Amino acid sequence: MTRMTVALVDYGAGNLASVARAITGLGHRCRTTRDPETLCAADAVVLPGVGAFPAAMEALRRWHLVDLLQRQARLGQPLVGICLGMQLLAETSTEHRLTTGLGLIPGRVRPLGVSRWHIGWNSIDVQRREPLLASSDGRSLYFNHAFVLDTAPEYSVAVSRIDTRPFTVAVRRGNVVGLQFHPEKSQLAGRALLKSVLEGLHHA
Repeated sequence: MTRMTVALVDYGAGNLASVARAITGLGHRCRTTRDPETLCAADAVVLPGVGAFPAAMEALRRWHLVDLLQRQARLGQPLVGICLGMQLLAETSTEHRLTTGLGLIPGRVRPLGVSRWHIGWNSIDVQRREPLLASSDGRSLYFNHAFVLDTAPEYSVAVSRIDTRPFTVAVRRGNVVGLQFHPEKSQLAGRALLKSVLEGLHHA
């Protein structure tokens, strides 16, 4: 295994410690940072997040990270968004007010719907045998969210269901991947999935 250096974006709105432990637990280096040089030099960037979309985007702008993340993703650097971090990859969100996101995944973030909140364990259905997630098809992972990202089928690589209604829980556009669930809180299944995503993107 090639040991990677993964930059964990510190913009003041993420569950950084648990994600960092998950990354180092895979045998990789983790640098929790908002320093541009450190972010650009990393083998992959992870964008975590808990909280509200508008506040998170405001924090990213405050630390001058929006343009940097967009540029690095378009240059081919692997970028993985987790939970709110996945939603920030979208073009817009309607949470609290209409807010522009990073625009790396076409689509819009909207309320989950009737259920209002999705918290706990749920299985994922991997679409088109996406290679980064194929080994996790049917596995249960931990969720905690009230908003979802609606995107085109070509970017939706895994769905989950509440009352038989499917919604996107993982997206991919080349080197950019979003995971609505928390792999860092999903025990062995989450560890295996995070390993596949980070190392698969690194070697793509």
